[in-house]
Amino acid sequence: MRRRTGTKITSISKLPALAAGFALLSTAAMAEEMKEFRDWRAGCDNVMQCAALSLPKEDDSAIAYLRFERSAGADAPAALVLRVLGDWKTPSARVELKLDGVAFPVSAEAVETEAGSGTLSLTFTPAEVAAFLEAARKATLLTVDAPGMTATVSLSGSVAAMLWIDEQQGRLDTTSALIRKGKGTKVPAALPLPVTTAKAAAGRLSDADKKALTTAMREALTRQGEDLCEDDEVLSDSDEAWPLDGGRHLIDLACSRGAYNLTTAFWLIQGKDVATAKPVHLPHGESDTDNTLVNADFDPKTGRMEFFSRGRGIGDCGIIGSFAWTGDAFTRTGFSMMGECRGIAPVDWITLYRSTVK
Repeated sequence: MRRRTGTKITSISKLPALAAGFALLSTAAMAEEMKEFRDWRAGCDNVMQCAALSLPKEDDSAIAYLRFERSAGADAPAALVLRVLGDWKTPSARVELKLDGVAFPVSAEAVETEAGSGTLSLTFTPAEVAAFLEAARKATLLTVDAPGMTATVSLSGSVAAMLWIDEQQGRLDTTSALIRKGKGTKVPAALPLPVTTAKAAAGRLSDADKKALTTAMREALTRQGEDLCEDDEVLSDSDEAWPLDGGRHLIDLACSRGAYNLTTAFWLIQGKDVATAKPVHLPHGESDTDNTLVNADFDPKTGRMEFFSRGRGIGDCGIIGSFAWTGDAFTRTGFSMMGECRGIAPVDWITLYRSTVK
């Protein structure tokens, strides 16, 4: 079995090779929040779709975890999935579950999440979800027996996490509550997703024009005494520039590189005059003026920008986010995070902001 050593990230600013000023989350900068409940983490996004995760222990050699998710609205179903990590020889396997030593029957086999991913996923039926949540009120440990391995999942904090989700979604004392049920039936409806219309870049620059713009931008920063970007030929080979509408250009400079993180800074300029450069507003943490992203990728054909700030090389912790160019600014379109390095795949991280991008 593969062993993953756990690491807790107390602040994104402490992730290796990240630009100064990054932080996991600031309630001043974001209305969304993430909560700790012993061995569980929970969070809700901007439309009150909430998720909760169990955290494997830091010294676990066999890793399994539960992921719960539920959208807002009285009729929204609750979803629960079990992930089991291992070196599987087959795309599916029968797993046996026990709650404090008592068998908990499930109707389906665990199947590989993605070919070659090394992760088996077991999706609970609606009836199994309800039965599991009821049993979790008293149980403390889920034991997972799979071919060639046994893993455990702590349930400590799970009930508190579900109760918190009920509270965020306005379900307390209603018939749709997960934990504190009542006779009430009024539950706030789900909020509509924000809609952003992305605008593609106006074209592309020749290699010579791109080099001239990025070189001029670096020289301007040097004259201004800015030390944001390292003066390194290898880094400068990754510099980019794109023409936007209205004669504006987007410039990105590769500022620093670590073992698995590349920090890039972004500016908008009028025409080709770097003296007009203004930092691109990319809110993603404590600072609302930071124009740096880690492992960023701008797609000029769609006007969309994504980033993935890794907490460590295997990418099981950090932050993931996205922006879209609207013709006026880069608007945040997505944000998810995982503050502890415990083998949890990015697809399962807690989403704190989502939107629809056209």
